[in-house]
Amino acid sequence: MRNYLWLAFGLSMACSLVLTVLLTPIVSKLAFKFGAVAKPRERDVHKQDLPRWGGLAMFGGFALTLLCIYAVSLIFPQVFPGNPSQHQLTKLFGVMIAATMLVVVGALDDKYEISALWQSLALILAGVIIILFDVRIDGLTNPFTAGGLGPHDPRRWLALSKPVSWFCTVVWVFGVAKTVDFIDGLDGLAAGVCAICGTTLALMSAHVGQYGVTLIAATLVGSCLGFLRYNYNPASIIMGTVGAQFLGFVLAAISIIGTFKIAATLSVLLPMLVLGVPIFDGIRVVTQRIVTHRPAHMPDKTSHIHHLLINKGLSQRQAVWCIYVLTASLCSIAFVIFRMSGH
Repeated sequence: MRNYLWLAFGLSMACSLVLTVLLTPIVSKLAFKFGAVAKPRERDVHKQDLPRWGGLAMFGGFALTLLCIYAVSLIFPQVFPGNPSQHQLTKLFGVMIAATMLVVVGALDDKYEISALWQSLALILAGVIIILFDVRIDGLTNPFTAGGLGPHDPRRWLALSKPVSWFCTVVWVFGVAKTVDFIDGLDGLAAGVCAICGTTLALMSAHVGQYGVTLIAATLVGSCLGFLRYNYNPASIIMGTVGAQFLGFVLAAISIIGTFKIAATLSVLLPMLVLGVPIFDGIRVVTQRIVTHRPAHMPDKTSHIHHLLINKGLSQRQAVWCIYVLTASLCSIAFVIFRMSGH
């Protein structure tokens, strides 16, 4: 079955990539037509007007690919044996509903610049939606119980009560989505980082035969790579809020379905490492702003890791590749730990 899983991995990524490449020029024209355009500001690195709705192209490639693969699996079940169970499909359906809602809100923000409060409420609602479809963090590893690396040991597992589980899920979704939004400050940065993180999550899930998680992660990677065709420096389009929060949300959701389940003894460590760069950068920046009595949501041009690299004299491309390498290093460590755990 795993051979078919790797086939599905490649097909879903390739299909999503091609569709995103084809959709991005169309979305770019629509963004200019409807006024969803980013005009250069003092804190921005680009110097010309850029269409903001790149995330719509990524979402389009992502959603159409999953729909096509699902249709093919129904018509030709022998092509993809081991299709996801009804319970898994229900979870994926919940993720798609929440992602679609965030895409609508993000697209409106890219045109009308809605308040941070409404954006935050949308992310909280997205977390609530997936909880209703049984996508939640239902337990954590007890780090104070004896035991080393290895397959899940029930003695180390701390099941969370429903209220705590729901709270942790909403916080995780909100945090990951916002931190991806935070790092979307240089051409190609967020898309490349999310592609690396998504690839790692897809590889982990493929190794343990998680059909649904592998497909959705690989499809997300394809969308990111396809978008990089236009977003890599010098960018002709940016992903906007619609893209950053869509990517962050999907990564958060599949990490709950995947890495929080596939290696329970490492359930917190793995997703924290895979998504380490945006998470740790976001925590550092928010903490710094709180200490200096600045609004945590207020953007600037000095706080984030990419700002620090640019201010050290690196070019945009050099700064982006430094962060790519750092992300890939953390993901590699996570994958090695995952393999050491017996998977």
